[in-house]
Parts: sequence; C-alpha cells; structure tokens
Amino acid sequence: MLMNMKELLKVAYKHNFAVGSFNVANSEFVRVVIEAAEEKNAPAIIQIHPNEIELVGDEFIAYVREKCRNTKVPMAIHLDHGSSVKDVMRAIRNGYTSVMIDASHASFEDNISITKEVVKIAHDVNVSVEAELGTIGSNEGSSEGGADEILYTDPEDAKRFVEETGIDTLAVAIGTSHGQYKHAGKPKLRLDLLEEINHRVGIPLVLHGGSDNKDEEISQTYLHGIAKINLSTDMKSAFFGEMRRFLTEQQEAYEPDVIMPSARKAAQKVVKQKMDLFNSTNKAHLYFS
Repeated sequence: MLMNMKELLKVAYKHNFAVGSFNVANSEFVRVVIEAAEEKNAPAIIQIHPNEIELVGDEFIAYVREKCRNTKVPMAIHLDHGSSVKDVMRAIRNGYTSVMIDASHASFEDNISITKEVVKIAHDVNVSVEAELGTIGSNEGSSEGGADEILYTDPEDAKRFVEETGIDTLAVAIGTSHGQYKHAGKPKLRLDLLEEINHRVGIPLVLHGGSDNKDEEISQTYLHGIAKINLSTDMKSAFFGEMRRFLTEQQEAYEPDVIMPSARKAAQKVVKQKMDLFNSTNKAHLYFS
C-alpha cells in the first residue's frame, strides 16, 4: 500500500514507534525492504538519494511504485537529501510520495526560503516534505554527504522553522553521522535536546545516520518524537559483505540467482532486526483500523 509519508508518520508519532527508511540503489534492496516489512508486518519507507537515482535511472521508480502498491503493508517512496528544487521536481515527476529538501548548509533564512518554495510545490500535488535543521556528520565511506562538524539543532530555531515553512517532518541533528564510525567513537546522542525539540515543534521528527549507533539510545529516540529513522550503511554492509564472502568461496559463480539469495538474506536479517529495534514490528494493522 503506497502512502503519503505525512500520513505514514502521523501514526508512528502517535503510537511511539519509528518507521525505518531504507536507502536502495537496485532492485535487490527493494526486495530486501519489502519482503522484510511484509514478514514483520511493519510499515517501511524506501528512499533514494540523488546519487542513487543517477545509478538506476528515472525509470527505476516505476518499478518501485508498482512493488510498493502491491505490498500488504504501508509504504512510502522518499527522496533522500534533495539539495535543490530541481532534485525535488525530478522526484515528484517520477512519482515519489515524499521529498526531502536539504538546505541545512545554507543560512537559516535561506533554508526557510528554499524550504517554503518546496513545500508549496510538493503540497499542491499531495507530496509530503522533510527538511533539515542543523547538520549531520559524515564518516568515511559515506556518499550521502554531511558536515565535518555536527551543528546541533537549536530548539527555538526548530520551532520557528516549522511554523514558517509548513513542513511535514523535520530531520534534527542530535549527534549522528552518515556511514560507519570506524575511526571515531560512537557518539552519545543528545536525547535531552531531542526531547526539548519535540516539545517545541509537535510534528514527527527524523533521525538521519541511523546505522552503527547504540541500540539502547536508538530505542529511546521514538519515545521523544522520532518517527522516521534512516538506515543505509548497516543494510548495505551486510549485503555486500556476504556477497564478497560468497564470491571468494565460489569464484566460478556468475548467475544472479545463485549469487544474490545469501546476500539478500543477510541484508534482510539486519532490516528485520532494525524493525524490532524501532518498535515498528506488527504495527501495520494500525493503518487499517
């Protein structure tokens, strides 16, 4: 069941769980997410970064939409880290049900102005909008971007930003980074800051950089307004790690139906664990009551 993300997250926010939003860059990852979601009876979001759409092409979204429409669980298709109105327009034309405009590196006033423009365009065609305030860090190996230094989201700025832009959900910076924390200690998430932001804004919040963080901290985030958690690195690392192992052991293998199943299974294991962690397992029924 394909949904607008605003409606998808409204339920999660009300019932204190987070919907996993998983970056895909080929049809195997689409299968990973959808099959895991159906097995766990959990809502899920398939998101595609501009770098990823350059790999697969615009036509790929028709396939993703068809797969999502035919699922038994609530799904949304989301543009991850669109950096311009052009990125947003491309996503809307391709059939995404949600877009992110990331103008967090601009000045506060410019971020508001750019985001307002996107909200007007997207809401006119029933597409939801996510924006970002503050900056997410970036670790080695990530192609999603980020900042060398994390700038935490200011609660009062967040309140004004939400009121002036009319966004549906806000990505906040509370200490996470994209990628894996190989050469840096895992950060301690600012749950106190998250609680204050949630109190001020009253809309579903988003946690970027959901991979490779402490489970005990992640499990607290959706109690304080996080309704969407982005995940890419953990899932992709499991998939390609298993593929490397398989191809090393079976160097004569070349057929996809021989190579892919074990890699897909490894990635699905991670996705299902995350759905349990995010408390979204067995929550699909809430969308049909």
